[in-house]
Amino acid sequence: MPFAPREAVETVRPHALGLFRIVTGLLFACHGAASLFGVLGGAGGDGSTVAGWVWPGFYAAVIQLVGGVLVLLGVGTRVAALVCSGSMAYAYFSVHQEHGLWPIQNHGEAAALYAWVFLLLVFTGPGSLALGTVLGRIGRPAAEEPATATA
Repeated sequence: MPFAPREAVETVRPHALGLFRIVTGLLFACHGAASLFGVLGGAGGDGSTVAGWVWPGFYAAVIQLVGGVLVLLGVGTRVAALVCSGSMAYAYFSVHQEHGLWPIQNHGEAAALYAWVFLLLVFTGPGSLALGTVLGRIGRPAAEEPATATA
């Protein structure tokens, strides 16, 4: 049998997408945890946290933490990714855009990339290794097998 790279890629695609989702969710959740709790260097890299209930920093950090964890676990991935994408688009246009046209100029590369990465997850879904897929199967009856004729 000849080597079929296209078939091999299609076979691993759901797993690669699942790992992509997991890493993205973990990194995004780390931003939220840093901003809310001062861990991992904190909001400004100095151990600081965002002020509670202050717009937009506190709410952005909550979206980062909760949305990141949901995406990481693969629970409600498409909805969580849509909220996270919108949050990062808002951050880019409201915080970074005024400092320059291009993300490299305005230091908005992370916000722009996260906005597009999460938008991609809205359309691709969670891939494999998603807890939401497992939870969706719980309580559903197994597909019945067709009856076999006895001779």
